[in-house]
Amino acid sequence: MTDSHSAPHGNGGAAATEHSILSLDDGDLHVCLDGPRDAPALLLIHGTASSTRSWDALVPLLTSSHRVIRIDLLGHGRSAKPDDRSYALPDQAHRVGVALDRLRVEHAVVVGHSSGGVVSVALAEQRPDLVTALVLVNTGPSLDAFIPSPSSSSGFSQWPPTDEQLLGFASTGFSRAGYRIPPDLLDDVRRMTPHSLTATMQATRAHLEQRALPDRLAALGTPLLVIFGADDRRWRSSSAADYRVVPGARVELLPGLGHSPILEDPARTATPLLAFAAVHAVPAD
Repeated sequence: MTDSHSAPHGNGGAAATEHSILSLDDGDLHVCLDGPRDAPALLLIHGTASSTRSWDALVPLLTSSHRVIRIDLLGHGRSAKPDDRSYALPDQAHRVGVALDRLRVEHAVVVGHSSGGVVSVALAEQRPDLVTALVLVNTGPSLDAFIPSPSSSSGFSQWPPTDEQLLGFASTGFSRAGYRIPPDLLDDVRRMTPHSLTATMQATRAHLEQRALPDRLAALGTPLLVIFGADDRRWRSSSAADYRVVPGARVELLPGLGHSPILEDPARTATPLLAFAAVHAVPAD
């Protein structure tokens, strides 16, 4: 079952975002659609404690040439947040695949930010027919690349967290001088439940412990672009080179940007993304 409505897009009202709620067996998923219906599909998957809104600044740069699809993963944004469902990354990827089937999307270039990139790889493993190419934005290749910090823990002393706690949690996600964290992103954390946040973080760690992403991707053969803010404070940017074991992989480092280039400088992020997608996108039927 799908309920749809339109709302103004965050680009001054020049376009409209279509919002849908897809009812899946284990919970409702919120979906956003932008751009021409007959354009090649570009799927954007957010990271942990984020939502479709993390892509708001980037979307207007993509819609002239793509049908842009965004999905709130289970436990995030406006999607359901059940305590009795799995948050394992393969299960999240499966839900995304079901959602694309419901939307009658047969092929897509898939872009994942941070842990959303791990979900994207899992989707490519499950549905190589669906994923024509992958773009990973500041997605750590393995746990060896992780930079521990007190803010990387989800152990908030209260729920919902205070503004001070949220700013500490989010601070390592950005590095550009003078960048101010949008309040909407802090609200995305508040809208989660303690269970969905903790379970999602644990699931990402467990998935990376099983097998590093470059090893998974080398066996897939899916075209790959890796974009990495060179000043990432959550994952060592030098680890982006680990993806070069994937045949044909392209790695783009963005100096002066941190873990969230999609927010810190959308235009610089869009440039390599669009060039890559132009080569690998499949026209809609």
